[in-house]
Amino acid sequence: MTGYRASGVSGRSLTAAILAIAALSGCAQKPGGRPSAPATIQPVSNAQQLEDVVSLLENGNEAAARKALKAMVKREPGDIGAAVLLDSMTADPVASLGARSFDYRTQPGDSFPDLAKRFLGNRLKFYALARYNGIAVPASVKSGTVIRIPGEAPRPVIVPVPKPAPTPPKPAPKAVPAPAPKPSVVNPAQAARLRGQGLALLNQGQVSRAVVILRQAAAMDPGNALIKRDLERAQRIRQTVKDRK
Repeated sequence: MTGYRASGVSGRSLTAAILAIAALSGCAQKPGGRPSAPATIQPVSNAQQLEDVVSLLENGNEAAARKALKAMVKREPGDIGAAVLLDSMTADPVASLGARSFDYRTQPGDSFPDLAKRFLGNRLKFYALARYNGIAVPASVKSGTVIRIPGEAPRPVIVPVPKPAPTPPKPAPKAVPAPAPKPSVVNPAQAARLRGQGLALLNQGQVSRAVVILRQAAAMDPGNALIKRDLERAQRIRQTVKDRK
């Protein structure tokens, strides 16, 4: 206690300082006096890393891709995707894919992974397909480049042209009935009057007018023999006149 008074520090102040130091040291400890565990780093899975390896190979970075693939196989020995990519880098592509091939001209939007999926059934065989064509950087191939695709050329799909529907026959035009002849009006009295006019015109030398009037009279009384006789006589006279001219 004497020492503490000589230095000017009381017992109460010393206790407070000790508690403060203990509080500072306890910040790195869990409640109960146990130190907290350091934060853990989540390991990267093969599935997450596979697309990165595909990108490396598309751009021709084979060394980095090989290193990553070896780590993936070590981490997951049964990873089929990593095994396929490693085999694409090491195996003889002609022995793996076959010697028979056909030409293919790349189209806009084509990529080697897409072509491998379409023609080889597995997009991860794209690097083997690139090596099959002697291409070190698959992503550098431009549209219009002719490459070899292993296997037989697919047969073109023939789409049958639908036959046009038969044209229905045009309906036959409806027959328009011929107009019925107008029935002649039988009027014996009017026919007699017309006969008298026709004979008068005949006597006056107007033969043509007489023929017209007598025809009208004959139409109104077809069975009248007198009118028929007069009409025939008028027609003969008219014909005689014409012959003389």
